[in-house]
Amino acid sequence: MDSKDYMLKKFLPRIEFDSYEDFKENYSLNIPEHFNFAYDVIDEWAKAFPDKKALVWVNDKDERRDLTFKDISILSNKTANALKRLGIGKRDKVMLILKQRIEVWTTLLALHKLGAVAIPASFQLTKKDIVYRCNSADVKMICAIGDDENIKGHIIDSIDECKTLEKVCFCGGDIPEDERFFDYRAEIDKSEESLERIPNENNDPMLMYFSSGTTGMPKMIVHYYDYPLGHIVTAKYWQHVEDGGLHMTYSDSGWAKFAWGKIYGQWICGAVIVAYDNDKFVPAHLLKTINDLKLTTFCAPPTIYRFLIKEDLSTCDFSTIKQCSIAGEPLNPEVFNKFYEATGLKVTEGFGQSETSVIIANFEWFPIKPGSTGKPSPLYDLEIVDENGNVCEDGVVGSIVIRNTDKKHPTGLFRGYWKDDEAMARSWQNGTYNTGDTAWRDSDGYLWFEGRNDDVIKCSGYRIGPFEVESALLTHPSVLECAVTAVPDPVRGQVVKATIVLTRGYTPSEELKKELQNHVKVTTAPYKYPRVVEFVKDLPKTTSGKIKRATIRKSDENK
Repeated sequence: MDSKDYMLKKFLPRIEFDSYEDFKENYSLNIPEHFNFAYDVIDEWAKAFPDKKALVWVNDKDERRDLTFKDISILSNKTANALKRLGIGKRDKVMLILKQRIEVWTTLLALHKLGAVAIPASFQLTKKDIVYRCNSADVKMICAIGDDENIKGHIIDSIDECKTLEKVCFCGGDIPEDERFFDYRAEIDKSEESLERIPNENNDPMLMYFSSGTTGMPKMIVHYYDYPLGHIVTAKYWQHVEDGGLHMTYSDSGWAKFAWGKIYGQWICGAVIVAYDNDKFVPAHLLKTINDLKLTTFCAPPTIYRFLIKEDLSTCDFSTIKQCSIAGEPLNPEVFNKFYEATGLKVTEGFGQSETSVIIANFEWFPIKPGSTGKPSPLYDLEIVDENGNVCEDGVVGSIVIRNTDKKHPTGLFRGYWKDDEAMARSWQNGTYNTGDTAWRDSDGYLWFEGRNDDVIKCSGYRIGPFEVESALLTHPSVLECAVTAVPDPVRGQVVKATIVLTRGYTPSEELKKELQNHVKVTTAPYKYPRVVEFVKDLPKTTSGKIKRATIRKSDENK
């Protein structure tokens, strides 16, 4: 029996489409009652194709381990039994700080099987972050890497201030002598391999993410048991993962991008997920890893591509890669063009949030316009509207909204912010979810991302999106990364500021500032040039790699 489309046929009445219009109008999902990704996808793969490869784990020491769906199924059962023995049951909240250890996959599946709520979190969290998350979400247990003394120390320092936290399971390293701390691997090893199915409803909470928090404290985003099915579009029709093909999404397990690219849609499609468990991003080693593994598909945030194009890409064989995709922030045309020139691969942009699956993307049925995010996913009734909720004409910037969610809730869209009525009131009105992001539509139906509502700069009556200025700056060879923000001005209201990280070989100077300002004037409309330029070593970013322009604005206000 051929495994190709074996799982997809369970959920899609139709898999292939003739055009984007056909895809948009006729794509639909069969959503079983009591659907559970861990039982209905992973365990089913294990029964039908026990030797089918599921996961390739590698690290930056060039160690490797391959696991089949049978391996993953058994390990998730053993993990579920260990967690159950330690007191975890239905609707209990468990926070995971596991980087890309194999245990992050098996623990997520185990929690899905138990009906508990998984809360992935970044290894970059400090004590303050951990206490905030635990107390906000009523976290009962933390499962964390134990061989990182930094994160282990933050957890140990936090536990007495976390009101509902009862136990911590450390994966590797020395276990502190405290009855609240457990050796996670030892607990899993001594557990049974079999597990009787625990029923769940499709509207039970399954997964919770704390938003990136570019402004204010992170919000709690809740996804339910049908959420993984929303990522079929993400994996199959945008990332183009293939049955048996190796897919790498560059993402820590604490980011929502992990759910987008490293578990749900990819395993439904039968792809082999690559776990790249690195301690630090080193562009040259990532290229070596891509070269050694012979990937089929690859996805990464823009930051990664910006660093890669500064390396010698001729050292890496990209010939096995059929699709490269990008999400997290918009892709600057300069990055697109340089990567294409070096590899022959057109980077395919997609857009969404921690709250969604992919909602806009460059799908296969229409040509890519560099800099455009593409066209809407068939799952979402998407529109661009003004501040009064009226549909914007072509070329006019407005808010990206998802409409008619009260008539049919899109599979992949979150149900709400947990315990945050104020955030719900801001984002949801009359069945419409306002993403808080802005874009404009051209006459061909392509959408062009502008930025967060808060990021738009209003200068002398002009509305300037940071993305367009950043794209212009990135065409200059001295600019590695940049963030464009507004600073107050008594005459113009606001003026454009560029905060810039330089590439190797360039040093800050007044001459370079003027050169960059003139470069923007001739690359885009002259009124958009940055009147203020600051050179920095690093840009402030969220744990998911998004630039925190609000932090730059706040810093400028305090100066």
